[in-house]
Amino acid sequence: MIERLDKALESRVRMGIMAVLVVNDWVGHATLKELLKVTDGNLASHLAALERSGYIQVRKRFIGRRPNTSYRSTTVGTNAFRDHIDAIARLIDRTQRT
Repeated sequence: MIERLDKALESRVRMGIMAVLVVNDWVGHATLKELLKVTDGNLASHLAALERSGYIQVRKRFIGRRPNTSYRSTTVGTNAFRDHIDAIARLIDRTQRT
């Protein structure tokens, strides 16, 4: 049962990022930072890991003269997140039966 847990989603920050992104379209860096109460550097490292896994997509653009970076979950990321949550739920359910 534990083998179904996704190693890429073991971090509470990554779980938080994915929880926000699977239910929203594009979310800005500042919004994620505020919601998760993490530093820029901490958030950036977790976002980079999720991007390498193919779980998130990054969009960099300018709004007026200001740079804007936002993120969204990919289909692969959404499926991985839901599978991870399902694995946790099955593990909890199984341990309650014993």
